[in-house]
Amino acid sequence: METTTRPANRNRRKPEPHMSQNASMEEFEALLQESFEIDTPDEGSVVKGKVIAIEAGQAIIDVGYKMEGRVDLKEFANPGEAPEISVGDEVEVYLRQVENARGEAVISREMARREAAWDHLEKAYADENRVEGAIFGRVKGGFTVDLGGAVAFLPGSQVDVRPVRDAGPLMGLKQPFQILKMDRRRGNIVVSRRAILEESRAEQRAEVIGKLNEGDAVDGVVKNITEYGAFVDLGGVDGLLHVTDMAWRRVNHPSEILSIGETVKVQVIKVNKETHRISLGMKQLQEDPWESVQAKFPLESVHTGRVTNITDYGAFVELEAGVEGLVHVSEMSWTKKNVHPGKIVSTSQEVQVMVLEIDPAKRRVSLGLKQTMRNPWEVFEEKYPVGTEVEGEVKNITEFGMFIGLDDDIDGMVHLSDLTWEGRGEDVIGNYHKGEMVRAVVTEIDAEKERISLSIKALDGDPFAEATSGVKRGSIVTVEVTAIEDGGIEVSYDGAKSFIRRSDLSRDRAEQRPERFQVGDKIDVRVTNIDPKTRRLGLSIKAREIAEEKEAVEQYGSSDSGASLGDILGAALKSND
Repeated sequence: METTTRPANRNRRKPEPHMSQNASMEEFEALLQESFEIDTPDEGSVVKGKVIAIEAGQAIIDVGYKMEGRVDLKEFANPGEAPEISVGDEVEVYLRQVENARGEAVISREMARREAAWDHLEKAYADENRVEGAIFGRVKGGFTVDLGGAVAFLPGSQVDVRPVRDAGPLMGLKQPFQILKMDRRRGNIVVSRRAILEESRAEQRAEVIGKLNEGDAVDGVVKNITEYGAFVDLGGVDGLLHVTDMAWRRVNHPSEILSIGETVKVQVIKVNKETHRISLGMKQLQEDPWESVQAKFPLESVHTGRVTNITDYGAFVELEAGVEGLVHVSEMSWTKKNVHPGKIVSTSQEVQVMVLEIDPAKRRVSLGLKQTMRNPWEVFEEKYPVGTEVEGEVKNITEFGMFIGLDDDIDGMVHLSDLTWEGRGEDVIGNYHKGEMVRAVVTEIDAEKERISLSIKALDGDPFAEATSGVKRGSIVTVEVTAIEDGGIEVSYDGAKSFIRRSDLSRDRAEQRPERFQVGDKIDVRVTNIDPKTRRLGLSIKAREIAEEKEAVEQYGSSDSGASLGDILGAALKSND
């Protein structure tokens, strides 16, 4: 049994050394491979190394597995700072290549910092956290920022809440930034400093605004001046001081009374807790001059003021600081009606004005400039009463007459009907020309309506009035025939022309024929009407004959005398002879 079993046992023990040898080789290869994997880092990864020497501006770093590499010292320096590195320091570097032509590892401290920075920045961007960095360069449209190894772009509009003219004081200064956008694949990062400032300002503004109440008087510093007002810093929050709230008087530009950096006392007019907008005023801390306007400037009182502003519709005159009145263009001159106010007064000119109306509720004062001077039409009426002869220049010729320039820039009008006694005015107005000097007689003055009527034909007197001065209605006058027409005859009496209609040529219808007269005939007619306006005499032969017949009947017969009409008329004619 032993014999048989021993060989079997021996046969089982013989392969053990061979199997152990195979296992040992496998284990060795595994351990060797594991050692390779552990000790030899992958290219493109961040590894730890130790500074073993510093020479020629470079740091020699042992990254393990008998590999060394060189890194420029500047890669260990933050923007604007000196490099901080010494022998023995442990640093992280980026392995770009295991071995170069010189047998050295190609490593980079800057790329290692960048990889680490990107990891940190991506987490901060996802969590919307602030990151720290330093502005180190200027590029088109903004600046470059070092975020612990990663370079970001800072747009110019995101540097501050207001435009920054000089970014020098911000260069190299470590400060917080907010990541607006980032793309690791493209290597793009956009940051904002303004967002941090606005957030801080919002917190500060909320705290300051919470303490402000409308009506409070506070001190502030003028930070900025614009055309419409000034921004005043109230200790972390800005308020707008509008130009209309700076003083009771007119302020053309805030720079007239304020300067940047000046400390001023202002009153809080309005606070909007939601929008954080604050309206401020300076004049509210001063006495309101309008409270005593009616006492100082009663109606129709005259005062000296200064012209502060000129518009198309008038001029504003300052009566005292904070009190302005408007002189409407219609109240500026008696004679200059369609003239721009700037041609009558000028800015800063002192003028005499009269108070016409006061409205304290609307804070308005209506003033008059012309009221301080006498009405030139009233002066003219005193100097040139109706019937006075005047002389002036023809200013304008119209379809209804012409205007003559008189004293004090006033005009008088000569109507077409006042140009000539004979003929039509339309026919003779062409004989006059603009700029010509003419003489005329004043016929009417209406100072209230500012009208003066003149007459050129009145210079020679009124021939009609002279001719008819002794003539009354019913008078018998002798006229001369001047023209024969179908409807009657035209006659003249001492130069005054008239027309006798066919029906008035005779009481006998058969004799009402114009052709029985000749030009130059002298005939007796009865005056039936005298019209000075139309300058016409109403004349009639028929009316004369009827009047003569009536008179003859009354003198030489009666209805019961038995005498015929022919006998009566014959006796009357014989008596006349």
